[in-house]
Amino acid sequence: MADPRVVVLGAGFGGLELSSMLSEALGDRLDLVLIDRNDSFVFGYSKLDVMFGRQAPEAVRVPYRTLLRPGVRFRQETITAIDPLHRRVTTDRGSYEGDVLVVALGADYDVAATPGLAEAGHEFYSVPGAETLRSVLPRFTTGHAVVGVTSLPFKCPPAPSEAALLLHDYLTARGVRSACEISLVLPFGVPVPPSPASSRALLSAFAERGIRFVGGRSVASLDPRRRTAVLDDGAEMPFDLFLGVPVHRVPDVVARSGLTEDGWVPVDPRTLATRFPGVYAVGDVTDIEVPKAGVFAEGAARVVARALIAQWNGGEGPPPYAGAGSCYVEFGADRVGRVDVDFLSGPAPTGTFQEPSKALAREKELFGASRRARWFGASP
Repeated sequence: MADPRVVVLGAGFGGLELSSMLSEALGDRLDLVLIDRNDSFVFGYSKLDVMFGRQAPEAVRVPYRTLLRPGVRFRQETITAIDPLHRRVTTDRGSYEGDVLVVALGADYDVAATPGLAEAGHEFYSVPGAETLRSVLPRFTTGHAVVGVTSLPFKCPPAPSEAALLLHDYLTARGVRSACEISLVLPFGVPVPPSPASSRALLSAFAERGIRFVGGRSVASLDPRRRTAVLDDGAEMPFDLFLGVPVHRVPDVVARSGLTEDGWVPVDPRTLATRFPGVYAVGDVTDIEVPKAGVFAEGAARVVARALIAQWNGGEGPPPYAGAGSCYVEFGADRVGRVDVDFLSGPAPTGTFQEPSKALAREKELFGASRRARWFGASP
């Protein structure tokens, strides 16, 4: 057969893992174009490191120019149109067609969807948002800090809990914690619904640190004049500092493509195939009921890659996507816990929990180092 042509949109966990696996299996037989508008990759958890001054912004970026793999061409371009019927993609610099098209563009943030958020609060889910807070947080010395989620779904469900716990450590280290209040507003009734043990551990950590947990609620709007957060039940919370998780949505170019239904890209949860032949979607852009987190995008990409390798090289196809993965949870004081969750193999999602430890903090570091080494050839 002719060299397989693959177009991958998005160089996050899903796009990088898919490209790596296909390159390893097919080498120079592969003709894969990997497109992303950014010039570098950033692990999601690194935004908290930037926000709290634990790492410099430039230190958490891995440049895509270091991505050198047989059969893979990286293009830093902005995607302007997606034609799933013909598997054709148009960018600000040209167009590409493939035998296979994989959409791994993740979820964008819609700050404007929450009235008052841009004027009165800060979001910490984007790199620019984390960099802004890096200079804002040192000026916060007294008052009420609210960490609030504006809607479901949102990426990395433990991240708001981590932000509240790390904010406690940050204010304590500066000697101003006693002059500050911290509240966490979360749409879930408990911090990690699939894992009762994880939720108990987090609720206990909140109680020990004097962090108020407001579960089962989301932030509907902010009143910039009164410096008040209005929750979805009408309750109000005055604040002096608001750290928000903005509304998530598919990128505009995906919304215009005809791929979406009810706001997300529907896929077969077993194979990640869309309703268009030869078109797959992985990660946060899909409607699969798993957390929007990098490790789940990576797992989905592996299923697609193995299926394509079996198709082109022969052999048995992969088992269905399991929707299983592990999330590391920062508890502060240099300790990290781990939640292992399984969303699709049983009648209901399940999760187990490993208690926070410095050993798991080192394991989390190894997790990031191993991906950098695998995807970019960087030293662990």
